[in-house]
Amino acid sequence: MVKVQDIAKWFLSQDSMTHKKIQKLCYYAQAWYCALYDGTPLFEDQIEAWVHGPVIPSLYPLYADYKWNSIPKRDFDESVFPQKVLDVLHAVYTTYGEFTGDQLEALTHSETPWQTARKNSKPWEISTEVISCDSMRSYYGSKYEQAQND
Repeated sequence: MVKVQDIAKWFLSQDSMTHKKIQKLCYYAQAWYCALYDGTPLFEDQIEAWVHGPVIPSLYPLYADYKWNSIPKRDFDESVFPQKVLDVLHAVYTTYGEFTGDQLEALTHSETPWQTARKNSKPWEISTEVISCDSMRSYYGSKYEQAQND
């Protein structure tokens, strides 16, 4: 397993972005890794179904001071990752990297893993319910299978 902090740093080596966007990209990296590698998590940190979409609480304080401002692009040595991790990160960034944090929030709100974890919470209610790797594997795995059959 890799560290979610390193995954966030990898995304920041691609471009500057908001904290919200980093959170969603890290979520999608975990989700697609779980889907493609039979439920094996990419990183061990939990992802919770917060009001503004999936959030990794352990990552939150590292970039919270930026609030809604973009975090500057930075260098990162991607050789610390195995090739299959890099393949997933590149695919996630290629697929979702052009979206804003707000657009990614809306997208995650339309998807089953976040909705299921939120259960019956009101849109404004705080939730710390975990979005499970099994939920992500099931949802994104079926999307992958559909894409392969199209």
